[in-house]
Amino acid sequence: MKKLFLGIDLGSTTIKIVCINSKKEILYSIYERHFSDVKKKLKFILDEMLDTLTKKFGKDLIFRVNITGSSGIGISKILDFNFTQEVISCTRAIEVLIPETDVAIELGGEDAKITFFKNKTEQRMNGSCAGGTGAFIDQMANLLNTDAKGLNELAKKSGTIYPIASRCGVFAKTDIQPLINEGVKTEDIAVSILQAVVNQTITGLACGKKIEKKVAFLGGPLYFLSELRNRFKKTLELDDEDILFPNESQLFVAKGACFIALEEDDFSFIDLNNLNKKLQLLLETNPKKSLFLKPLFLTKKERKEFYERHESEKIDEVDIEKYKGDAYLGIDAGSTTIKLILISEDLKILYSFYSNNKGTPTDVLLKEMKRLYKKLGDRIKIKGSCVTGYGENLIKSAFNIDYGIVETIAHYKGSKYFLPNVDFILDIGGQDMKCLKIKDGVIKSILLNEACSSGCGSFLETFANSLNIDILEFSKIGLESKQPCDLGTRCTVFMNSKVKQAQKEGAKIEDISAGLSYSVIKNTLYKVIKMKNSSELGENIVVQGGTFLNDSVLRCFELISKKSVIRPNIAGLMGAFGCALIAKENSKKEKKEISSILSLKDINDFSFESNLIKCKGCGNNCLLTIHLFKTGKKFISGNRCDNFLEKRKKESKYNMVEYKYNRLFNYNPLDISKSFRGEIGIPRVLNIYESYPFWFTFLTSLGFRVILSDESSKELYNKGIGTISSDSICYPAKLVHGHIVNLIEKGIKKIFYPCVVYEEKESSKSDNKFNCPIVISYSEVIKNNMDILKEKNIEVINPFVSLENKKTIYKILKKEFSQYNISKSEIKKAVDLSWEERNHYKEDLLKKTKETLKYIEENNKIGIVLCGRPYHLDKEINHGIPDILNSFDIPVLTGDIISTLSSLKYDLRVVDQWTYHSRLYRAANFVGQHKNLELIEFNSFSCGIDSITIDQVSEILEHYGKTHTVLKIDEISNMGSIKIRLRSLFAVLEDRKKDIFKLVESKKDTPKVKFKKNSKDNYTIIAPQMSPIHFDLIETAFRSSGYNLEILEETKEAIEVGLKYVNNDACYPAILVIGELILALKSKKFNLKKTAVLISQTGGSCRATNYTALLKKALIDAGFKNIPILSLNSIGYEKQEGFKLSLKLIHRLIMAISYGDFLMNLLYKVRPYEKVPGTTNELYNRYREIIKKNIETGSLIKFKENIYEAIEEFLKIKTIDKKKIKVGIVGEILVKFSPCANNNLIDALEEEGCEVKVYGLMNFINYCIYSDGFLEEKFKSKLFSIKYKFFLSILKIYTNIIDKALDKTKIFKSENLIDKIAEKTSEYISLGNQSGEGWFLVGEMIDLIEEKINNIICIQPFGCLPNQITGRGMMKKIKQIYPESNITAIDYDPSYSEVNQINRIKLMISIGKKNL
Repeated sequence: MKKLFLGIDLGSTTIKIVCINSKKEILYSIYERHFSDVKKKLKFILDEMLDTLTKKFGKDLIFRVNITGSSGIGISKILDFNFTQEVISCTRAIEVLIPETDVAIELGGEDAKITFFKNKTEQRMNGSCAGGTGAFIDQMANLLNTDAKGLNELAKKSGTIYPIASRCGVFAKTDIQPLINEGVKTEDIAVSILQAVVNQTITGLACGKKIEKKVAFLGGPLYFLSELRNRFKKTLELDDEDILFPNESQLFVAKGACFIALEEDDFSFIDLNNLNKKLQLLLETNPKKSLFLKPLFLTKKERKEFYERHESEKIDEVDIEKYKGDAYLGIDAGSTTIKLILISEDLKILYSFYSNNKGTPTDVLLKEMKRLYKKLGDRIKIKGSCVTGYGENLIKSAFNIDYGIVETIAHYKGSKYFLPNVDFILDIGGQDMKCLKIKDGVIKSILLNEACSSGCGSFLETFANSLNIDILEFSKIGLESKQPCDLGTRCTVFMNSKVKQAQKEGAKIEDISAGLSYSVIKNTLYKVIKMKNSSELGENIVVQGGTFLNDSVLRCFELISKKSVIRPNIAGLMGAFGCALIAKENSKKEKKEISSILSLKDINDFSFESNLIKCKGCGNNCLLTIHLFKTGKKFISGNRCDNFLEKRKKESKYNMVEYKYNRLFNYNPLDISKSFRGEIGIPRVLNIYESYPFWFTFLTSLGFRVILSDESSKELYNKGIGTISSDSICYPAKLVHGHIVNLIEKGIKKIFYPCVVYEEKESSKSDNKFNCPIVISYSEVIKNNMDILKEKNIEVINPFVSLENKKTIYKILKKEFSQYNISKSEIKKAVDLSWEERNHYKEDLLKKTKETLKYIEENNKIGIVLCGRPYHLDKEINHGIPDILNSFDIPVLTGDIISTLSSLKYDLRVVDQWTYHSRLYRAANFVGQHKNLELIEFNSFSCGIDSITIDQVSEILEHYGKTHTVLKIDEISNMGSIKIRLRSLFAVLEDRKKDIFKLVESKKDTPKVKFKKNSKDNYTIIAPQMSPIHFDLIETAFRSSGYNLEILEETKEAIEVGLKYVNNDACYPAILVIGELILALKSKKFNLKKTAVLISQTGGSCRATNYTALLKKALIDAGFKNIPILSLNSIGYEKQEGFKLSLKLIHRLIMAISYGDFLMNLLYKVRPYEKVPGTTNELYNRYREIIKKNIETGSLIKFKENIYEAIEEFLKIKTIDKKKIKVGIVGEILVKFSPCANNNLIDALEEEGCEVKVYGLMNFINYCIYSDGFLEEKFKSKLFSIKYKFFLSILKIYTNIIDKALDKTKIFKSENLIDKIAEKTSEYISLGNQSGEGWFLVGEMIDLIEEKINNIICIQPFGCLPNQITGRGMMKKIKQIYPESNITAIDYDPSYSEVNQINRIKLMISIGKKNL
């Protein structure tokens, strides 16, 4: 009987199989793509393998099988084979085959991993985002009309690297597509793509840990792509002897699985016959039930009516061979396609062309123009030509086209031909979406998708390619779907995981096709248009763009919008058709006899040269690509503004962004001879853009020579890229790392970078004066993640301060600078001078702003108010957009100074809690009332706070009939899409001139809905679920206090409703809880005249304070504006006469929460060890009812009795004596406690054989109270903190009863008191970190580790701002302090793949098992 060991690596895109004998000799190996049909492909490969092995060794074989890989989890369960997490498998292969490895980098199809072997093995893998992996490379290669190997060959001939966003495949497209359309060499684009992969791997996975010494390159992409290896080598500055590139490195994970199968005697063998029987299960297994959507057609009649209706929407064609006369040419050089239309004098189509641009738009058009000219002969004369689209400027210059027009106007012209009274146009192209709203023949607003192209045509094409199906075939089969998959509406890369998961669960291709069509439309309607009801779309609708040629997409639009629409038969050519109409219109006006377009002779002789040059026209220093055509025309790309070379356009001298920037940093440091306290560095980042005049003056007057870091640049950014702890944080925060390195390179040994909690309150109407969590605390991330600080012995001074008034600043700075022997009088004098200088600075800016306004008004010019955060002054962040505007002779103002000229006219819907964002509202109010001003808002990608503020700014501007233009900016450096948005805004303004401008206020009537004193007697109050263990008891506390509270049930359906009614950039908890409430109100279960909604509100700097604002908007949009909102908070927000927290209610709530924590403690401690499954849950349910009765009476005596009795009963449960992995769960409060939000994490861990520890809800409440007291004492005095200590002492009365009872047992253990946790935590991070879970998150992790619970899952909503600081931002530090810790961060989001989360959890558990 021959023993064989089989390792099966089922990756996200490929299958790798290795079979070895007991001597570790490879007998069979294979590497193949599975195109998401994993089961069928696996069966086919294994059948072939068994056939090969039996021919060689006979049938007397037994196998020990080990499955690994992201697609292997479900299949291992189907086949009942062992599963080993892929990072563990890979690590084992490295230990056996290349033990000298210090760091291993492994890239797969959708997974990326880094393993550090030095000192202690540390393994990391990417989250749900597949940016920077094999799938990313495939998508990018497709844009260049090649595959991954072709991309590699192109990169070998490259000369220049362009910056490309790496964290997101969709964002990378936004960088790459304009480069293609501007004629940049494909070789240079190819190498830039590979560099983006390198950058993503380092930022996303290294997270501040150095990649050095012996580095192994593993996985398919690194095996097959030599240039990718070269980019890693150059970026990491590795020598040849440092690189380990083993044979068959693409099979390493499968090999590791083999070795584990060989070494683990617990794995059983299976003979050939039984193995064949098991493989049949791959074909027979029933698919898991996923969420399905409505079929596109329920009956044949529906389908017939659909086709008949749309077949009539045609434009006539004329045979070009028979036509004679004048013609007009329209060209649409789109993001991924080239479209061309030639129309006759009577507007009939003579010729049309639609093709992918294949990465070379000029070549494609050149070839087609030759074909067109052959058909024209001498009979037809092109009298006018016009071009639009991403490639407009290139094509216009290259082919000498008469006119160029912004694509939004071209599409409007085309639509108007089909439907003269059109009032709504939706165009979905390859890379972008456009929505035009028209009133009385005038474009009133233009909406475009932001930098993200998720849900556009290229999105569908990418999926079709990944499934190895032609896009046309893919779109047709969606119509046949009986059960369209619900694939969510978010990012392409997140949805990629959803598609893979659906495939693995047995979904048919047609169900995926239809599901993706639904996703495209939902993304468009809910994310871009933000539609809440179909009436917002108008009545006369035209849909167009190549994506709408897909009948599945068209049908989904009509089903979701409940509207019948016009889809012209030339939907994909509408931009070109609009251009042809404009060409005719303009040439008639100009009485042109013939177009200036290149003749056939010129076309045949067409050629151009390209070269690179660094522009010195302004401070942007852009890398320009200059194309010189044979005609003598030039086309220059890569420029942010038009001030390139010697051709400087007329520029307005009124640029407040430039003026403010220069004024802000125009300070000369002390002479070295006078700086008796030495040099001190300040990084040019985040809040420093607000307060530099203050800090410079303060430190200078104390005798420090202040050295500022250099201006931001890509080069500076790259210097700090390896120390970034979270790849999903905003670009302004990422830049901080480079600035710190820059200061160190300048020889600075002392860096001052304060944490500013509060700014000065600038409006009496503001509710608070916080900075955002990132601005407040990012210096903490720097301290805890940049090893260079310790290596170079750099002192970082980062006090937590408040700039709200001078008295507070005196107090804090006196204490912080006492260690430098600086007297109180020196501090007072320095603060006085600094305060005065800050006021001078603001006065200067105000004076210049008023001067600019006067110029605008006197010359009746349009001025643009740029709104954002202070750090949007940074040219690397704003990408020179102010210069672009200024080059059009448009005066530019800044929102922060404009805001000082205005006070709010109406109450805001939101809680006005952040100072920087408060300025936005007042600036919008000023712009709304000024006929010469328009507002553009900067939004940094990943800025969670903007999910609150953007809608509010939009509402203010809408009151005055103004357009709200939002520019989402990130590290994306190509300005193609930004320029389109700006030109679209200018087009709207130009159109508006035709209308007589009137200041029309359309204030929405949204008064506060009152919950009166007697309302509680006859109202039902509904509240969202957050923690079933606690909220069931909380419901009882309210009911026994006279409130008819009903806690709602969590459902996945609530997520879908939440996505519809909540800004999709809001955090997951907001989407979930508001979705629950709206879903309940829509259920018709409640009397809407007697129903109120209850939601908690924190009051700090986290977005949770504004959940009530999001809820208000959702209620109005969903048609429930008369529902009262009740808020559970300690600040006094949203006060209602009929809702009071009485002492009776507070007592019962404390009892309920204490009981919930207590039961959770017992349940999670005993259940994993129970002998008879279900006994612990049964006892828990029994005691839950007993406890409810006690809450109703409120008896503390009974409370104590119940605690002791319950402990005694739980101790009686029969348990097994088995050592289990202990796992602690920490993180954002709702995701931590809600099984719906965390995909039943507790159950999943217990199924994997773990014991789970979760700290109680009461400890979070204690943290909130303790933290408030800390800030009061720090910024005011100890007297102010006394009340908080009193509140904590009250809570201790209840928790002490429980703690004493638990500590009397040997099994159960009480939780540490909050002051003890705070004391330990303060050694590593300031207690001033209070956004969200703040320092308490760190405290929980430390407490767990010291209790020997080393395995920790830190869970957070995707993009949670506070957790970027104290979650991911502290993991490196905690691992340094506690090397035994095994911490993994898991993100949760409506569109995250559960399989991906489980895979990462399995990695953590696997490491835990090794350490057991």
